[in-house]
Amino acid sequence: MTTQTVTLTGLRAVYGTGTRRVTALDGVTTGFASGTFTAVMGPSGSGKSTLLHCAAGLDSPTEGIVTIDGIRLDDLGEDELTRLRRDRIGFVFQTFNLVSTLTAAQNVELPLRLAGHRPPARDVAAVLDAVGLADRAGHRPSELSGGEQQRVAVARALITRPAVVFADEPTGALDSAASRQVLRLLRALVDDHGQTVVMVTHDPAAAAYADRVLLLADGRVVDELDGGITAAVVAARIAECEAGPSRHAATPAGPSC
Repeated sequence: MTTQTVTLTGLRAVYGTGTRRVTALDGVTTGFASGTFTAVMGPSGSGKSTLLHCAAGLDSPTEGIVTIDGIRLDDLGEDELTRLRRDRIGFVFQTFNLVSTLTAAQNVELPLRLAGHRPPARDVAAVLDAVGLADRAGHRPSELSGGEQQRVAVARALITRPAVVFADEPTGALDSAASRQVLRLLRALVDDHGQTVVMVTHDPAAAAYADRVLLLADGRVVDELDGGITAAVVAARIAECEAGPSRHAATPAGPSC
């Protein structure tokens, strides 16, 4: 039986009131299995970033339940939620969010130091080696390329050995070569280390690295691709969704666009 690292049940997120009321998520129910790589896609305003933020405990949904590693987020107080995000969740964002005055190794160990822990040097060296930067540990961000900085950010996300890594447009600020390096790294984390990765992206080529693609529109999951994922398949399905309702009936994998 496949273990779900993250489950979302009946997730709704509503902002504003009256004429300014916006429903960002409208009853989303889905899960992200252990050791899998899921890409979340959809047009601007589809709810994909809101889904990621709610799933990661950065925002609270208006309704619904988020469970991470068997823990319901709505059962937690603010301090407990902060500890869960620190200890069980890794974050990778489009902007690398590295501290410019710290070396790569110091940036990696920063989350644990802020929590009052001093990680063993061998652990820091191990995660830098895992992202291919063992020889760049002493370099500051200004001495690293964009792709290298993002790989430091990935290493920082891994230092706590999280249950899940959430990545929000992790290749959005990178050129194509650096993007491929980061995506291959995320793929290897899943294949070689059993990591669970959930990535928001607008790029079909990036989504093609995933095991599964969730397509969102108007705050709902409108389709799901599972197996045989290529950039061309993803791009065609997105175009089909944007063109209007499909002629095909909904499948067990999810409702049709």
